Amino acid sequence: MLSLAQESLSPAPVMRPRGIAAAYGSVIRGTEAPREIEYRVLARATALLESASLPDAGPADLPNAIHENRMVWTAFVADLAAPENGWEVAMKGRLLSLARWIFAESDRVIRENKPLQALIDVNRAVMAGLKPGTTVQPEAS
Repeated sequence: MLSLAQESLSPAPVMRPRGIAAAYGSVIRGTEAPREIEYRVLARATALLESASLPDAGPADLPNAIHENRMVWTAFVADLAAPENGWEVAMKGRLLSLARWIFAESDRVIRENKPLQALIDVNRAVMAGLKPGTTVQPEAS
């Protein structure tokens, strides 16, 4: 989804936040396509958000889920900013705008006690586009 770099290029080592580093490990990079990795990492963050929204969630579940989701989106932003990222500028702009909303909404959830559902819904929508076996349609100019 976010990294349409040429398949022949080997991924450069990138320092990522701890949660993403574990998910983007070198073994995974060698066996999974970038979209599959992005889907799986986003699915994990979304599951944490869903668990944190349950009535029996512990006091640390919400900040941990928000943190993990932010780290995933931070990694997406870093991938979008990479020179080898193949998305066109307009699509990068939309995705970066979405990431900015994720960060702002995360703050509102923490500070204003807003529900997590909007973050979950956006993640699920992005996951639908990333789902292995789906294709991204190019934009009409």
